[in-house]
Amino acid sequence: MVNVLSVDVEEYYHATIFREGIGARAAGTFVSRVEESMDRVLALLADADVRATCFVLGEVAAAHPAIVRKIAGEGHEVACHGYGHELVSRQSPEEFRADIGRARRLLEDIAGTSVIGYRAPSFSIGAGQTWAYDILLEEGFRYDSSVYPIVHDRYGDPGAPRFPYDVWRNDSGTLVEFPIGTARVLGVNLPIGGGGYFRLLPSTLTWLGIRRVNRQDRRPVMFYFHPWELDPGQPRFRMPWRHRVRHYVGMRRQAAKLSTLLRHLAFGRARDALRLP
Repeated sequence: MVNVLSVDVEEYYHATIFREGIGARAAGTFVSRVEESMDRVLALLADADVRATCFVLGEVAAAHPAIVRKIAGEGHEVACHGYGHELVSRQSPEEFRADIGRARRLLEDIAGTSVIGYRAPSFSIGAGQTWAYDILLEEGFRYDSSVYPIVHDRYGDPGAPRFPYDVWRNDSGTLVEFPIGTARVLGVNLPIGGGGYFRLLPSTLTWLGIRRVNRQDRRPVMFYFHPWELDPGQPRFRMPWRHRVRHYVGMRRQAAKLSTLLRHLAFGRARDALRLP
């Protein structure tokens, strides 16, 4: 069973938990580290001979177009993470259309490939933002990966389907949702799809959970991480302890944990798993 490996390509200071943690200082100027972080990610993927889907932020593409060209050149899928990492829940439909349209056009121009996948910053398409699906279809996207079927304090929909499904239809076609991976245990969806859970918890829990889904449900799992999670040398800022734990803890072990995960399980690109051209 081939699962999907995805990377949300953004700077450490784009992370919502980081912005919330430093509060008013979030509008400041920060040192860019995404090039070095992505070099580390791409080397890890090359060593494992894995092709991934990279949801690239428009701001990163504009400032570092070589990253996008390298992602595409090494056979990874270039997908869209929006332009400025603004939560969809804080945008109007008009602002959202402008944001994703600007990002998609930029990514396609740099990569020279079609961009058909989208992931909202911090999974911020909730029950009140279903209008976003209509716009995604109209703007040419074929699939979305913004649903995490878990209970969480900032996002998540535990009642959502756990595996790819048709989330929206209009005159432009059908939009497929590829949710972040979960394992169903004793009636509860457990997070096995990466992110902070993978960084903070023993990696064995994740790869055993993914293997369980592959064998029992016979379905692939969507897994994700960020390049800044492999960068323990990034600047450290004062913030409340809960934000500090969520953002910084586990970075020194992240590369080794990912390498082990890629040895235990098979991973590929989202558009291939969905059989989209």
